[in-house]
Amino acid sequence: MSIVVPVYNEQPNIEKFYEEATKAAAALDMDYEIIFVDDGSKDATPLILSRLTQQDEHVRAFILARNFGHQLAITCGMDHALGDAVITMDGDLQHPPSMIPELVQKWREGNDVVQTIREATDDAGFLKRITSKWYYRILNAVSPVHITPGGSDFRLIDKRVLETFKQFREHDRFIRGLIGDIGYTQTFIHFVAPKRYAGKSKFSVRKMLHFALDGIMAYSKIPLRVSFYIGMLSGLLSLLLILHVIYCNIMGEAVPGWTTTMIVDCLFSGFQLIFIGVIGEYIGRIFEEVKHRPLYWLRAELGQHKDR
Repeated sequence: MSIVVPVYNEQPNIEKFYEEATKAAAALDMDYEIIFVDDGSKDATPLILSRLTQQDEHVRAFILARNFGHQLAITCGMDHALGDAVITMDGDLQHPPSMIPELVQKWREGNDVVQTIREATDDAGFLKRITSKWYYRILNAVSPVHITPGGSDFRLIDKRVLETFKQFREHDRFIRGLIGDIGYTQTFIHFVAPKRYAGKSKFSVRKMLHFALDGIMAYSKIPLRVSFYIGMLSGLLSLLLILHVIYCNIMGEAVPGWTTTMIVDCLFSGFQLIFIGVIGEYIGRIFEEVKHRPLYWLRAELGQHKDR
């Protein structure tokens, strides 16, 4: 079993997580490895990981050359995982290591993917709960791939699923969608996420918005289609307005209308800017993909798997 843990400035949490994860994994009758992926931390996280790899042969660590983001850090760990089953989870203890045996049991029952569903988070604010709820509703409305509300990157996947996942190499990735789209036999486990053990979340509002946009645009062309339909509607309204102006001129009722002109101009100019922005977002993603750059690169690899 491989346990993949992306970390970023998690100095206060790593050792506690290591203790809890080791306790849970050691209780199972199977070999295991814990793979930490440091996503360009600025604190003492790499030093702690170096020490853990030296004192425990079950621990491996990959130090990324810079911050690539949570999804690519998970991808790095999955690329290097050697287990028959791979568990991905965060290192702040909001994904409880005590659930590892339950995930493994569901896998042994024949499930290829064991996905956890977060029913609530103890330290989540009202705004985050509401935005999360509506985000999943919008995402499932525009995407052909169903994403279970409350789903997280805390899951177990079989090695067969991992090998399929490794064939997906897009840069702007939404792993929840990728795993959901892959198929295989899936089951779900519900849990309540506890508060962070220490420190503050590194998932800023900007990162949350970027992550949400990745989820929508990676699996849906509907924003482009909506832009087209609204553009058609705008053109029709413009045509009706032209006919109205011609009628007023013929009837001698034309009066210079500054207010009407400005409203119409601002309205359709705003539509155009929105549509250009949507198209530009897709083009920007195409631009990143055609470069064919690696998803990430390493500064160091610490520890060696004991079977090597």
